[in-house]
Amino acid sequence: MTGTFVGMPAFPAFPDAAREAVGDRVLRANLKHATHTIRDKRARAVAELADWDRLRAAGKAVKDHTLRHLDRYLIRLEESVTAAGGTVHWAADADEANRIVTGLVLATGEREVVKVKSMATQEIGLNEALEAAGIAAYETDLAELIVQLGHDRPSHILVPAIHRNRAEIRDVFAAEMGRWGRPAPEGLGDDPRELAEAARLHLREKFLRAKVGVSGANFMVAETGTMVVFESEGNGRMCLTLPETLISVVGVEKVVPTFRDLEIFLQTLPRSSTAERMNPYTTMWTGLGPSRGADGDGPSAFHLVLLDNGRTDTLADEVGRQALRCIRCSACLNVCPVYERAGGHAYGSVYPGPIGAILSPQLRGTGSEIDASLPYASTLCGACYEVCPVAIDIPEVLVHLRERVAQGGPVTREGIRVRIRPARGHTAERAAMRAARLLLDRPGALRAGER
Repeated sequence: MTGTFVGMPAFPAFPDAAREAVGDRVLRANLKHATHTIRDKRARAVAELADWDRLRAAGKAVKDHTLRHLDRYLIRLEESVTAAGGTVHWAADADEANRIVTGLVLATGEREVVKVKSMATQEIGLNEALEAAGIAAYETDLAELIVQLGHDRPSHILVPAIHRNRAEIRDVFAAEMGRWGRPAPEGLGDDPRELAEAARLHLREKFLRAKVGVSGANFMVAETGTMVVFESEGNGRMCLTLPETLISVVGVEKVVPTFRDLEIFLQTLPRSSTAERMNPYTTMWTGLGPSRGADGDGPSAFHLVLLDNGRTDTLADEVGRQALRCIRCSACLNVCPVYERAGGHAYGSVYPGPIGAILSPQLRGTGSEIDASLPYASTLCGACYEVCPVAIDIPEVLVHLRERVAQGGPVTREGIRVRIRPARGHTAERAAMRAARLLLDRPGALRAGER
């Protein structure tokens, strides 16, 4: 495993992977139905707010301010978490994060964990690292459970199993649940209520047994040391409150300065992601919190692992750093014509769609075929920018990264200045651009050509 593993095995270049995906009619039908449904609901939910544009600008401003002073707010966060009884660990890359989490789990004497709401753990390949250490990791988010039981990979930020229809999910539950714990009921149908009940029974057994929970966080508040998780099912709350030890793995960019800043994102994130006015479950905890008294409620140990894994290198890029504003709402995926047809797996990363096309090449560098091709996985139509609740100009970053790929670097990756090789397939483009530059630098030659 490399230090910047981002959640997927080695993948071919995007055009090759997308070509195969486009030929799958079932996949395309599943994606079209799901993305159109979500984006239509989102449009109605956003239209209810007369001040949406101001909220969007405020979210962008908070994120930009935080990124400019990230060092200060991370130190403040560490102080606040520590003062509240938690322990903070710093992980420079995926390998270090996995070593920290694995060591913490082994120290408890347990050999299984329940997990929820953490793309960061998928990014670093934590499940695989835990498995190698003899620790079983159980996903408890419903969509993540479907992906895990199906020996599959996530294909969407909000709905990781968006590429599956309910008949396929029924087959996965019937075939695989028994190998992971409580089996699916006999004669399980494909009605969503039946599937949800089967998942509830299967997961309840794990929640009541697990002593260690692993989570992510949507936001971290530097002022108070508070972790915040938004979810729709309630599984996250079970995972965050029942285990004796809670370990949260969170990217450093998720910090916000003050508790009041959450007011903005409490309005914009649910509407942009699930098209709800407010998400059904918002769980917040600060260190060990006041409830860890004589009654013993909640975890008795809390560990926060702050993950870099290419983020500070991304921060150094004045154009590309805006990708770190992302609050993982997935709105850009649901309006993207490329994602709708190619699906998430073609992006070769746990971060698919337009945001993945600009985030993954910055976290991993553009030295591989898949990462060099991702900036071209777009029509530059701008729909992603229009729906982004923190106004990330994804087309601008895509063009910026295309220039990087065409020129072949230099770039900074993992703290080292390296020169990446030019991506294969762009030789003609580079030659054409060099010829155009020679012509445009010579007005006389240009006029002659025009005549």
